[in-house]
Amino acid sequence: MRDRLMKETWRFIDSGHCSPSYNMALDEMLLQWHSEGKIPPTIRFYGWNPATLSIGYFQKVEKEINMDAVNKYDVGFVRRPTGGRGVLHDEELTYSVIVTEEHPDMPQTVTEAYRVISQGLLEGFREVGLDAYFAIPKTKEEQEALKNPRSAVCFDAPSWYELVVEGRKVAGSAQTRQKGVILQHGSIILDLDEDKLFDMFLYPSDRVRERMQRNFKNKAVAINELVDHPITYDEAKVAFKNGFEKGLNIKLELYELTKEEEEQVLKVAKERYEQDDWNFKR
Repeated sequence: MRDRLMKETWRFIDSGHCSPSYNMALDEMLLQWHSEGKIPPTIRFYGWNPATLSIGYFQKVEKEINMDAVNKYDVGFVRRPTGGRGVLHDEELTYSVIVTEEHPDMPQTVTEAYRVISQGLLEGFREVGLDAYFAIPKTKEEQEALKNPRSAVCFDAPSWYELVVEGRKVAGSAQTRQKGVILQHGSIILDLDEDKLFDMFLYPSDRVRERMQRNFKNKAVAINELVDHPITYDEAKVAFKNGFEKGLNIKLELYELTKEEEEQVLKVAKERYEQDDWNFKR
């Protein structure tokens, strides 16, 4: 580990609420720019306008997603470049971390790197007064369940080093590695409309949906159900920025994209993340 007194400076981008295609395109471009050595490691915070259902890279839309509900609620829809399951991005703070696999503080394995990066989230939850801890699947059955998730809903099960408060999941994250760079992004849920979330997915029967939704209450929870005073998006930003600085022992320096960088992001948004052949493929 680096000398704890020598804090490395990372870039911090505060994007505000953006379109689904822009959000995914900017994460992709940050990975690209970092792989080319054009930017230092970066942490980005953002929201979604409109609220959006994002699906994992490998998910099959026609088997898992209720597009009628997506259209009825007028939410955005986008396929992420990362794996994992469906996430409804609504009342939340979304984060992304972009850092090279060669970084001296980054372990080689996905799970261990996940733990290191998520230390920033852990400290963020502590900043808002929640006693979060890492979930570690103990039994062989729990570990097997992670490999074969039955649910299309991301927040349904804590995976390795997922963050948990009072036994319930409070953040969901996904990671990809491309071009020697780690991209981890995820949701810090402030408030959650469970009916709306569960309407977004397809089920074998109403009974299965009811059972899953009932079980979900025991497995996942939004921050504002756990705190005395509701936390706003802006308050969450401050808390989790402090959390990442503390958890990763870094200093975050605010950065705004140049006009040229902005144009590159908009081009990728239009050519990939706004296209049906990307969002509905597989």
